[in-house]
Amino acid sequence: MARASWIQDDTTPDLDAHVGQLEHFTQSLADGVIDAQELATQERNLVTAMKAVEGSLDDELHAKVTRLLAEVAAYSVMRTLHEMMQARVQSAVAPKQP
Repeated sequence: MARASWIQDDTTPDLDAHVGQLEHFTQSLADGVIDAQELATQERNLVTAMKAVEGSLDDELHAKVTRLLAEVAAYSVMRTLHEMMQARVQSAVAPKQP
């Protein structure tokens, strides 16, 4: 199977296509609400995936993957907060409908 890159244009993270292939993720988003059970399921999926990889890594690669996971988590939080703030600004400056 051909490897799909994690980066678009050498500068932009591009994991959306990979995330979109996670059926449980897309099903959880379908109603626009993430409940506690869906979050717990995602947490179990994450731990399972981490366990599947972690034991096969040597120390050097483990350090690199750990840094990657931390950077992805930080980027995800920052991107979400940025988008929320942008939406808030847009709603504050949008003309009010009578």
